Amino acid sequence: MFKDIVTDVFFDLDHTLWDFEKNSALTFERILQANRVGVDLNDFLRVYIPLNLEFWKLYRDGKIIKEDLRYQRLKQTFDSLGFTISDETIHVLSEQYIEHLSSFTHLFPNTVDILDYLKPKYKLHIITNGFQEIQEKKLKNSNIHGYFDQIIDSEMAGVKKPDPIIYQLALQKANVAPEKSIMIGDSLEADIMGARAMGLHALHFNVHNDKKHDYCDMINDLNEIKSYL
Repeated sequence: MFKDIVTDVFFDLDHTLWDFEKNSALTFERILQANRVGVDLNDFLRVYIPLNLEFWKLYRDGKIIKEDLRYQRLKQTFDSLGFTISDETIHVLSEQYIEHLSSFTHLFPNTVDILDYLKPKYKLHIITNGFQEIQEKKLKNSNIHGYFDQIIDSEMAGVKKPDPIIYQLALQKANVAPEKSIMIGDSLEADIMGARAMGLHALHFNVHNDKKHDYCDMINDLNEIKSYL
């Protein structure tokens, strides 16, 4: 569909190529055990995962700062579970989570296969709202850093997707027009609506079982990209 139009492919990282939930769960398993925090991991994740998404939306909308995101998502998880834990331990867990997260390297199925398929044909880039200090480590530790020409993060841009400024910066750094570009990501608001508003094509990687919409096509497996590019 886009084979004769697109020259540059922009990917989101977390929840699109890098399996955030799996790597995050392994990180919590490690740091909770190391700090002898006797909470059941499954109970913790059941509460933490939706809370984390809520706090990321607040962060994306500029309503909280990075430090609040990192602390409050843990604090409210433990509070919701009725688990008594000191602020000092929460801060330790927050720091260790960031420190260890990028050491886990699980990717979504067919990530390397689709990157191998696309790399000879297109210029590949990353646009991420993740923290600059760990996104580069995730890419390098997962052995996919070399596939990408430009890596644009929200701290570099000073704004977060779906703000048009981060897309403008990405297009500028890639030296490409929006109509020759496509954005592939999991977030309807940040990736799809943000990209479409700037004139990029888009594919929605539907890992969250979102409802169908009119912004672009949805895919459930990264290998489906081959039908479009």
